[in-house]
Amino acid sequence: MRILIAGILGGLAMYVWLSVAHMSPLGQIGVEAMPNGTDVVTQISGATGGKAGLYFAPDYMHQKTSAARGPFALVAFNPSSSTGLSPLQLGLEFLSELVEAIIAAWLLSQAAIAAYGARVGFVTGIGVVAAILAEAPYWTWYAFPLDYSLANAVLQIAGFFVAGLVMAWYLKPRTS
Repeated sequence: MRILIAGILGGLAMYVWLSVAHMSPLGQIGVEAMPNGTDVVTQISGATGGKAGLYFAPDYMHQKTSAARGPFALVAFNPSSSTGLSPLQLGLEFLSELVEAIIAAWLLSQAAIAAYGARVGFVTGIGVVAAILAEAPYWTWYAFPLDYSLANAVLQIAGFFVAGLVMAWYLKPRTS
C-alpha cells in the first residue's frame, strides 16, 4: 500500500511539473507553426485519402537506396482530432505519469538505499533511462530536431526528479 501511495504522490507531482513545463517556453523548444498550415493539412488530407496515420514523405522506407538526401517529413495525421487540449488527453497523460511513478516507486522500494538524496537520485536515474529510451530513437531515426529532443529529455528527467523528491520522502526504507 505504501508503494501505491508513493506512486500516486509521485505521479501527481510529475503531472503538475510536466503540465506547467509544457506550457512554458521550455516546452515549446523545437516546435514551430508551419506557414500556411491550413493549406498544408488540406493537402495532406488529400494525399492520405483522409486516413489517420503516421506518414513519411517521401516514402524512404521503400526506397532502393538507403542514403538518399533531400527534404523529409514525418507527419502524424488525424482528420478528426481536436486542436486544443481535451479532458481525455489530459487524463491519459496523467494516467501514463501515474503508471510511470508507481513503477518507479516499486523499483525504489526494492533498492536498499538509505539516504534521501540517493533515493531521489535513483528515481531521477530511472528518468534518465526513460528519456533516452523515448527521445534518442526519434532523433536518430526520424530526424526530430536536436533542441526539441534535448528539451523533452530535460522535461522528462526533471519530472522524475520532482516525483523522486516526493517518493523518496514518503517511501523511506524499512528498518529491521
